[in-house]
Amino acid sequence: MAAWVEAEFGVVYTTSGMTALLHRLGFVYKKPKLVPGKADREAQEAHLAKYEALKKNKGENDVICFMDAVHPQHNPVLGYGWIKRGEVFKIPSNTGRRRLNINGALSVNTLSGEFRFEETINVASAIALFQQIEAANPDAPKIIVYCDNARYYRAKAVKEYLEGSRIQLIFLPPYSPNLNVIERLWKLFRRQILYNHYYEKFDQFSTACRKFFDELDSYADQLRTLLTENFQIVG
Repeated sequence: MAAWVEAEFGVVYTTSGMTALLHRLGFVYKKPKLVPGKADREAQEAHLAKYEALKKNKGENDVICFMDAVHPQHNPVLGYGWIKRGEVFKIPSNTGRRRLNINGALSVNTLSGEFRFEETINVASAIALFQQIEAANPDAPKIIVYCDNARYYRAKAVKEYLEGSRIQLIFLPPYSPNLNVIERLWKLFRRQILYNHYYEKFDQFSTACRKFFDELDSYADQLRTLLTENFQIVG
């Protein structure tokens, strides 16, 4: 940065002087944020308008859920932490590539969800999750489920199942994870269970992951802050 300022404006700063200047100008040193490169802003805006209309006109006992899958790998995820200056905090890693496949659906109204640990996420596991959602909401005349555009959600068997189901499946615009509230739950899950945590054995890793979802109520305060319908449009 100092070299660019000198070349562009002919003003010479030391490294510490440039850092102090940037702080005075309101800059902070942090990572950029990745966003979907192919996101369509107009499609997202149109989707949110329909979403607000649906919320306004839905039946009193109808339920809205957001559905998605997550695939945590049996390895620590490195995250920021407070480490004494000059020291290096080392976390062991695993050599294997084993992972879990977790399919879930989340209600933002109740801050509760239905989750399944699967060998793979496919048509059969999607239908199994639909059945679990219906069983958990016996009094809901309609269950509106928002999901991404994974191929198994559009499969013939899924369409046939939904014809006799209380579930109404609504697809999010392509490349729009920012509109899927359950993505925020996955973020909390990673932070609590995966960040800077080493599990020597896969069974230990699996148990910790399952415990998070079994005890989701213990994160109620954080969930109330995270799982809002304050959507950020990108693109």
